[in-house]
Amino acid sequence: MDVLGRTDEGDHVSHAAQTRQAGQGGQTGQSGQKGQAGLARQTERTGQLGRYLATDGSLGAPVGVDVSRPHAGVVVGKRGSGKSYTLGVLAEALGDAAGVSPVVVDPMGAFAGLAGAGLDVVEPRVRANALAPRAWCDLLDLDETSAAGTLVWRAATEAGTLAEMRRLVEAASADDSARRAASNHLALAASWGCFAAEAPRPRDLLADGAVLDCTRLQGAALQAVVAAVADDLYRAAVAGSERLPWLLVDESHACATGVAADAIGTLYTRGRAPGASVVLATQRPSALPDVAVSQSDLLVAHRLTSRKDVDALAATRPTYLAESLADQLPSRTGDALVVDDATERTCTVRVRERRTEHHGGERVVDRREMTA
Repeated sequence: MDVLGRTDEGDHVSHAAQTRQAGQGGQTGQSGQKGQAGLARQTERTGQLGRYLATDGSLGAPVGVDVSRPHAGVVVGKRGSGKSYTLGVLAEALGDAAGVSPVVVDPMGAFAGLAGAGLDVVEPRVRANALAPRAWCDLLDLDETSAAGTLVWRAATEAGTLAEMRRLVEAASADDSARRAASNHLALAASWGCFAAEAPRPRDLLADGAVLDCTRLQGAALQAVVAAVADDLYRAAVAGSERLPWLLVDESHACATGVAADAIGTLYTRGRAPGASVVLATQRPSALPDVAVSQSDLLVAHRLTSRKDVDALAATRPTYLAESLADQLPSRTGDALVVDDATERTCTVRVRERRTEHHGGERVVDRREMTA
């Protein structure tokens, strides 16, 4: 499985585009250059990430991510290096591709501009029964064997909504202190405002793609949303969804851990078989779940300066890297080292300019540099 497909001319396009071009005898595009027809079709099955960056600073052929197949990846880089911008570039490419839909978890409000690419920007709402009973106890920091934890577990097993869970707990035959503790914890969950009986179903999120505006959520509430959405998208893929899901999570060190860790781990270890993809972006690779780095077939690494983060990333990287990861990381904002584990290839890329507005604080490149 190639992450970055390659034509005979050295331009990176998807395997599907290669097949179509071969069947047409390598026809020329409107520019008259051989191979350009395949590149012109990139928007259908290959999303352009940027262009090759040579050691002398010159720019080469386009580099694209093959979106015709599912992937698991990570995008890393210190704050201001361009990681969130790169995640937005990938989301744009997925929004253009046929048969796939991006769902972007946006904790910092950086991706609202993707509405210009046709994605719906929505407040996150999830169903209470999207979380397993054990997850509810973990979410509320309750020992599942305690009296209050047992009440919450039982309510999560029997109820379909948070309101029903609260009613079951209040009516339960239990010690007053246990019932009061369980009620108070569920009241806290209700105050987050992210649980709703009429929450969007996976098919709703996948219809046009979506940006989940999580700017008002933090901590356990944010993790609950990520857990529910990740599990829903995985189940949608298993059920044969017409549009294959890509879950993109920014600031994942804060929201893909805790109660969300199991659902995210499932996407990394089992998601590709039914067609579900996942990409986590973070400034702290050392805080990522181990499975995220070890199971990724695509790594996009911007500048990192923390030795702890560099070491965490390098510890799980393959032996085919010709030199140390630290020596290959770029220093310029918007440049990235791309590691394609499927084909055991690496390249340095200058990430292309976004077509839609980026609401984060990072600026990648001047337009003139991308067309030089």
